[in-house]
Amino acid sequence: MTMRLLTWNVNGMRAAIRKGLDDWMDELQPDIMLLQEIRVRPDQLERDWAEPNGWHVHWHPAERAGYAGTAIWSRQKIERIQTGIDGQDDPEGRLLLARIGDLDVASIYLPSGSSSDEAQVRKNTWMEGFAPYAAKLMRRRRPVILGGDLNIARCEHDIFHWKSNQNTSGFLPHERTWMNDLVSSGAHDLLRESVGDVDGPYTWWSNRGQARALDRGWRIDYLLGNTVASRMTERLFVHRDAGLAISDHAPVIVDLNVD
Repeated sequence: MTMRLLTWNVNGMRAAIRKGLDDWMDELQPDIMLLQEIRVRPDQLERDWAEPNGWHVHWHPAERAGYAGTAIWSRQKIERIQTGIDGQDDPEGRLLLARIGDLDVASIYLPSGSSSDEAQVRKNTWMEGFAPYAAKLMRRRRPVILGGDLNIARCEHDIFHWKSNQNTSGFLPHERTWMNDLVSSGAHDLLRESVGDVDGPYTWWSNRGQARALDRGWRIDYLLGNTVASRMTERLFVHRDAGLAISDHAPVIVDLNVD
């Protein structure tokens, strides 16, 4: 049996709904959705979205209105939930871990450091706390998949204008080292392992210039799996059209063999 899982920064749940999120869900047919930057509380949504028929949903909104937040949608019952890094306080709703059947999944929205030096310091602090926790999750004997917007491009293949962005948050040397250390600690970068050493596929595009139209983007959205999960993967891809229609990010999708 195949289970389809996707991760998607929707850039605001209410805006995504207005832009036709339901139509893309019908086309993509996911069994599990790991969503980031929902920027909404469930009580701000119509009931059909807050408690959708046929889905088990857990929302993890930020305390600050209209900001950040994560969610997990599953066709199968969500059996266990944990918020924050190792259960720590998580007022911005940046990490949501769930157990769904035999699978552990997390929706992650790593802070951006692009707005100021102080924002980069907060990002660095979050990275420092997350790395050992992620490594611990990857050592579990059950399949584990961490999906989300990590706001870092791992290498030159993951950013179109890599030469001019080496001093830009999201492609700083210490951020790339952190991402590669995360992979070295046991987290498989599932999409990169699938497509090999090619440029892209990109998952985020700036609204400036013609970056979206010309596919000059960044790959900052990831599906990271432990070894058990990596052996279950059948197909991985980025759905660029869905991303351009709904968000500034595209969904990253994996089909898992769960027999």
